[in-house]
Amino acid sequence: MHSFRSHGHVIPMKTAAHRAALCALAILSLLCPAWPWGNEGHSAINRVAAEKLPPDVPAFLRNAAAQLAYLGPEPDRWRETSELALKRAQEPDHFIDLEMVEGMELPPDRYSFYRALAAKRAQTPGNPEDLLPERVGLQPYIAIEVYERLVVAFREYRRALLDHRNPDFAEANAIFYAGWLGHYVGDGANPMHTTIHHNGWVGPNPKGYTTANTVHWKMEGIFVAANLKQLQFADLVPTPPQLLTDPFQDYLHYLRDSHQLVETAYQLEKEGGFDGEGTAASRDFLRHRMAAGAEMLRNMWYSAWMQSAQSPNTPALPIPIGNPNQAKPPASVQ
Repeated sequence: MHSFRSHGHVIPMKTAAHRAALCALAILSLLCPAWPWGNEGHSAINRVAAEKLPPDVPAFLRNAAAQLAYLGPEPDRWRETSELALKRAQEPDHFIDLEMVEGMELPPDRYSFYRALAAKRAQTPGNPEDLLPERVGLQPYIAIEVYERLVVAFREYRRALLDHRNPDFAEANAIFYAGWLGHYVGDGANPMHTTIHHNGWVGPNPKGYTTANTVHWKMEGIFVAANLKQLQFADLVPTPPQLLTDPFQDYLHYLRDSHQLVETAYQLEKEGGFDGEGTAASRDFLRHRMAAGAEMLRNMWYSAWMQSAQSPNTPALPIPIGNPNQAKPPASVQ
């Protein structure tokens, strides 16, 4: 989510009308916490993804639509200041500012990404803090990490069946990881989770898009919750799943597709598309974005199940971060 990023810009309240409007929004946000897509959107994305699973995915997952829907908002429950370490540790997982990594080839794991950002920052005059990992965001990395947890859980389920053991624990793990993954995939469907313009347009603004730092929640929270019946999207999700051959790169492609729609979202807002019942165009836009999230999530669940049938490769030992020239793998794994 972007609404809690500490580096977002704040628009000064210059008039009584501005103050009153923002106070009203603040009161509403206490009643409806400012979480991306809100509980309603995240739950709907997870539920539709479950309903679109093919029959060759185990029944325990296909029959868990209600639990998967409950788990959709789960990472947003981890953002209370009473659990401050958890809140701060997971906040960058909800977004990535793709403008900040333009031209970079993103490595497949987060620690390599940290090093790549550090190198870019060192080469950038002033060593800008906007290139720190927590400022750029880590969205694709948490997504692929939870995806791989799901692969492992499915593999353990298969092993339990082969060994004639009770698979209940592996099933529980798989349902949790699938639901958890759904949150980040849902976030990625919202273009505002992929951009520096996460909550109001920043920088040059020749088209006069809103700079209010309430636009993010206005679109995906208040508007979605108020118009959920008009935003049903299950019919937009194609039935056949797609097997992902390179889940990380496929997920990056998904994020970049979403990013292409940042300006569309701001244009719709400018036209009043997220006020009241909005417009036909704004409702269609959000229906298609939530459908994209459900489709990608269903494809990731399906691909994780198929991948779990493969024997895991023995990975090479990682190179220590502190001394990249120090250790070599022992002969037994070379």
